[in-house]
Amino acid sequence: MNQIIRLLHNSLIAICLSLALCASATFGQAPADAINVWQPHRSFDQPSSPVQPPGDSLSEIEQVVFDAPPVAGSEIYHLPNTVLPPSAMPATSVQPVVMPAEDICYLGDPYPNAFVNNEPWHFQLLPDGVIWSSYMAGVRESRTSGVVYGDQGGATLLDVSLGGRMAIFRNGTRGPSAKTGRPEGLEFQIEGAAMPRLNLDENWDLESVDFRFGMPIILARENWQWKFSYYHLSAHLGDELAIREAALGQRINYSRDVFVLGLSYYTSPAWRWYGEGGWAFYTDGGSDPWEFQFGVDISEPGPTGPSGTPFVALNGHLREEVDFGGNFVGQAGWLWRGDTGRTVRAGVHYHNGKSSQFEFFDQFEEQIGGGIWADF
Repeated sequence: MNQIIRLLHNSLIAICLSLALCASATFGQAPADAINVWQPHRSFDQPSSPVQPPGDSLSEIEQVVFDAPPVAGSEIYHLPNTVLPPSAMPATSVQPVVMPAEDICYLGDPYPNAFVNNEPWHFQLLPDGVIWSSYMAGVRESRTSGVVYGDQGGATLLDVSLGGRMAIFRNGTRGPSAKTGRPEGLEFQIEGAAMPRLNLDENWDLESVDFRFGMPIILARENWQWKFSYYHLSAHLGDELAIREAALGQRINYSRDVFVLGLSYYTSPAWRWYGEGGWAFYTDGGSDPWEFQFGVDISEPGPTGPSGTPFVALNGHLREEVDFGGNFVGQAGWLWRGDTGRTVRAGVHYHNGKSSQFEFFDQFEEQIGGGIWADF
């Protein structure tokens, strides 16, 4: 009896092992007509990690394995046991995606090689734009502008500038660099402006006017710019002020002819630092030879489109005739820049120090107001 029971027991074990072997051979296989039917997943049916290729050829990879278990209701696709080499793969019709510039996220330097311009230099007559632009907060720079402000005496004044600067010829790049937003090379410019002051409280009377004319020579390479310039400046008393205040006998003939050496450096495309020194070989009306000017202009480079961009500008101007005192100017607001570098700005204006009208060069002024500035 015991022998019969042992025989039945061994037979049952053999039958179970046979069924298990058959199931292990067929359990993970999908029928030919059920390729897209979900199948149960067993981790021991597949290797736990992809088979590493013994060589460099892709054809030696034996199998591509996905370890993530399928989710009930999803589809399973059986991949071939070998991977075709690239030469045997069909060409794809998928095109690369071009992202707009504003969607790009920079993980490193946002301006790689920003000061490198590989365009060859060419000789050009009357080129577009200028290499060296007027200092934004320089109140005696050649441009077209209007600034309305109240002074410390309560008067409402309008300081106007009618002029600009342009390049006559350039041996350099043909236009602004795509990265820096400005050209480079050797350039000869002319600049000039008439700068009247009008008293809005006195029927727009002309208080005074300064005239400036200059001829700068500019050299620019990458983030450095150098300037050697000559300029003439003269100041004149307004006839309406002279009549109203009986001040004709108090007028001065302030005048100076100056050689200037200047340096400008871009620590980044948006930050321009500058400084210059001027020596007048001719002076009159209280003017002394030496003057120094320095400051920073901050604004994003390149064309802005209709939306514009913010700007901040600071300037200091020291003069020997007032014991190397002078004035400080700060401006901030919104800027628009075109394709050739021309700009229009609107914003607030603050001036503290000696007068920006050289007919009154030794008088203190504090100006608080706003204005519009256009640079060509």
